[in-house]
Amino acid sequence: MSKIVFFCIPAQGHTNPTLGVVRELVGRGHQVLYYSYNSMREKIEEVGATFVSCDEYDCEQKLTQKDATRIGKDLAFSTKILVDTTLALDDKVCADMEKLRPDCIVADSMATWGKAAAIKLGIPFVSSTTTFAFNQYSAKIMKRGIGELFGMLFSMPKVNKEIKRLQDKGYPVKSILDLMQNDDNTNTIVYTSPEFQPCSETFSDKYAFVGPSIRPAKGEIRKKKDKLVYISMGTVNNDLMTLYQNCIAALTGTEYQVILSVGQLVSADKFANLPENISVETHVDQIAVLQKADVFLSHCGMNSVNESLYFGVPLIMMPQTQEQGGVAERVRQLGAGLKLEKTDVSSIAAAVDKVLADSSYRENAAQIADGFRRCSGAKGAADKILQVCQSKQ
Repeated sequence: MSKIVFFCIPAQGHTNPTLGVVRELVGRGHQVLYYSYNSMREKIEEVGATFVSCDEYDCEQKLTQKDATRIGKDLAFSTKILVDTTLALDDKVCADMEKLRPDCIVADSMATWGKAAAIKLGIPFVSSTTTFAFNQYSAKIMKRGIGELFGMLFSMPKVNKEIKRLQDKGYPVKSILDLMQNDDNTNTIVYTSPEFQPCSETFSDKYAFVGPSIRPAKGEIRKKKDKLVYISMGTVNNDLMTLYQNCIAALTGTEYQVILSVGQLVSADKFANLPENISVETHVDQIAVLQKADVFLSHCGMNSVNESLYFGVPLIMMPQTQEQGGVAERVRQLGAGLKLEKTDVSSIAAAVDKVLADSSYRENAAQIADGFRRCSGAKGAADKILQVCQSKQ
């Protein structure tokens, strides 16, 4: 029996893909301890892992909403949060790992404290990557403006100061890239297919493209019309009342059934006098909806896109962040969706009509779905982790 430790950030899109892998490992008789946050406790324990709370040491969850929007955009600020969290967890994690002596640490690509602990303590490491894998070739899909590049250059002195804090605590890291980027010698699980991953042929055999981890639907959605339009902007940056109102105006009175999921930041009660073809929900079972949907208007989070394409559903794409923009660009390249440049009523209506009328979008989405289904999935990810465990012995 192997002893495996997972680390993750408190985000659905980063946690959910790992759950099937944990279930697979536990089912094979291995012990899994999962360091995460209380908001994720129930679903982690459901798959058989021993949950270990990090809330007491977390820095990110104490940020204001304004600060939270800077993460991913301000490199110096993001690095400070990562270093603060790593150092806050340092004593606990290092003491725990010395006592547990795990065969392997599996850490989300954003949970850099897991990777840092593995480096510091010499424990075999696997990166869990729920976005695309990035190297000098695939990173070109993440288009950066000249302003962003200058911003990164000016932030480097602050970034290097943060890295020095790690070095002073015994972490042998030379730069931010040691934490944020995996090289060709890093064992890495990527939750997408070689066909969907940009430039997958440029990565070493240390990378396992296992495909998306899709959970079973928890219910069933009744399809009331010939075409079902699903709209969701994810679980984070979804306070978008104007967009939702425009979607309703664009699709009122059409022959389409419309399900609009608005999340927790906007009250579904604010949508009064809805037409009979449109329903507004705070939360839906996305898997159940996508099994019946014909098009998905999405923010293009990697998890949502993977789920949509797994069921052969083409996308209308409204990315909110640079990472989501890269995912949207890949979908566009493969002809499985249309990027919405404007979010006014007429543009939304025209985009929905176009994607539903042009069968090539659905055909291309179906091709990507075929590639996903050829992947090894949770079993392949578990095999990769156990291979790394065995390398220690």
